[in-house]
Parts: sequence; structure tokens; C-alpha cells
Amino acid sequence: MQIYGKTVDDQTRCVHYATPVDVIAIKFACCDRYYPCHLCHAETADHPASQWPLDQRGEKAILCGVCQSELTIDNYLAVDNCPHCGALFNERCRLHKHLYFEV
Repeated sequence: MQIYGKTVDDQTRCVHYATPVDVIAIKFACCDRYYPCHLCHAETADHPASQWPLDQRGEKAILCGVCQSELTIDNYLAVDNCPHCGALFNERCRLHKHLYFEV
């Protein structure tokens, strides 16, 4: 799976968020491409970001950087770790969910 933006390792960490739990990438609704974060998208995409609409919460739009499993938006928002490999996700990402998903 190709990850766009300023990644720093093969588990989707980027120059903006690189803690041990920063291991997801988000597929942006506007371009159907995975980026580690909203800042990576803003700095490298040639268009503004758009949010996933509420009625598309069943779409697979989250990539676990540890096991490469894709999660639906609903699945991701309901868990603190990957349901496939158990990798912990950064709980502070919820502070930015409005940048990716309609709330």
C-alpha cells in the first residue's frame, strides 16, 4: 500500500507524528490516497482536504501501519488498538477526527 506524505518509517509514522503509537494512515476522501496525517496532506497534496461524510463511515479508510490491515472508519473510531494485530493507536488522534470525518 502506498503512503503519501512525509513518512519516516514503514509503519506510517511521519515527520509530524512519530511516537510509538502513531501507526495509522488515513485515506483522504478527496483523493483516495493514504496519508499519515492532515499536515502531510496539506504539505504535499495539490488540493484541499475534504472530510468523509457521515453516511460513508462503513468505508475502509484507515490503514494499520503495523500489519497493513484496513479498517472501516466506524471500526477505527470504536477501538484503541488494531483488531487484527493488537497494535496500540494514538488516543490523541481523536482530537483531530473532525479534520478527517464529518462529526
